[in-house]
Amino acid sequence: MTYVVTVAMAHPEGAPELDALQREGVIFLLRKGFDSLEAIEGPDGMEIELLDDLIAAGPSGALLRIFVDAPALEFAEDAAREVVSELLERTEALAAWRITRCGVELNSELLQESLDAADGPDAPPADPAERARRHAAADGTTGSDRLHPAEVEAMRARLRALAPTLAAVPLEAFGHGDDPEESTVAREAAEIAAGALVFAVDLLVDELFTDLAALEEDGPTVAESDAAFMLLDDLPPQFADEYTVLFARRLTVTAVTLTGRLAQPRPVRPSCVAEEILLRLLITQAEVTADLYDLLSDEVATALETFAEGIGADPDADATDLAPLGAADWFTPFDDDGDAGFVHPYAAHDDEESLQGPAR
Repeated sequence: MTYVVTVAMAHPEGAPELDALQREGVIFLLRKGFDSLEAIEGPDGMEIELLDDLIAAGPSGALLRIFVDAPALEFAEDAAREVVSELLERTEALAAWRITRCGVELNSELLQESLDAADGPDAPPADPAERARRHAAADGTTGSDRLHPAEVEAMRARLRALAPTLAAVPLEAFGHGDDPEESTVAREAAEIAAGALVFAVDLLVDELFTDLAALEEDGPTVAESDAAFMLLDDLPPQFADEYTVLFARRLTVTAVTLTGRLAQPRPVRPSCVAEEILLRLLITQAEVTADLYDLLSDEVATALETFAEGIGADPDADATDLAPLGAADWFTPFDDDGDAGFVHPYAAHDDEESLQGPAR
C-alpha cells in the first residue's frame, strides 16, 4: 500500500531564520540525499520502496512528504523516520537539525486498511490513541517537539498580512464572501491561503534560478544532467530531453511575469501551458508552506482547492494532459475568443541560436 509520510524538521533552537538562499541550500542537500535512494530498509530487513518525495523549506525548518510502498502504516512511518534521521546525521550542515513530526495522515478507511494489513503477534493495537502513545514512547517524540505555538502564530499573522499582496485574486476566489451563507471558508482561512501563495512566489522563483544555474553548469538538458534539480525534476519526465538552458530561462521569465500579474488588480488566467504548470507548482508550494507551520487546516486546504479549481490549475491533475505535444509548445499563447493571452516576448521566442548564441 502507498503511504504519504510527512516529516517536519527544525533547525537548532535559537538559530537565526534561514534566508532564501539558505532555504534553497537545505532543499538541495535533502534532494541530493533522497535522489541517491531507491528503497529503505524496514523492520527485519524488509525493503520499503520510495516512490516519490516533495521537499520544501521555511525560515526555521523543512518539510518532507515521502511517498512509500509499505505493508502497513507503522512500517512506513518507522522507515521514513530512520532514513531522514540518518540523512541528517551524515549531512554536516544539517547534523544539528531535529525531527519534530513524523507521521502518516490518514482517513478512517485507510487506517483500517493499515490495521488489516498488519497481522500477527506484532500487529499494532486497534485503538488509534494507544497506537499514538506507543509511537511516542518508542521514539521519544512528544507534543513539545512540534513547532512552538509562538512560531505558528507569528507565521499565521505574517501570511494574513501578505494576503492583500495578491491583488489579482479576491478572497471570494478562495471561498470567502461577504455573505456568510455563501462562504465555504472563514476569512482567516482564505487569508492564510492567499498569503501562502504570496510566500510561495519567492520559493518558486528562487528554485527556478537555482535550477537554471545548475543546468548551465551541468547540461545541456535535464535528461543528460546528473544535477539534482529542485523544480525541473517535477516537470513531466518524458520531455526531459527538451528541458534545455533556453527552456529553463523561458520558464523562469514566464514565472516572473505570471507572479507579477498576481500582484496587479486585474483578473489572472493562465496564458499558456507553461503558466498552467507553474500555477500548479505554486499552489503545491503554498500548501506545503502552510503545512510546515501547522496552518494547513481543512478550511485552508479547501480555500486552496477552491482557488485552484477557479483558475484551472488543479495541482492533483496529470501535468502531461496539459502538454501532449511537448515542451516546445508550452509558451504558445492561448487564443480565448480571439484575444491571445499575454506571454513575455522572451518566453515566446523559441530560437535557440539567436537567444543563446551559436552552439559550442
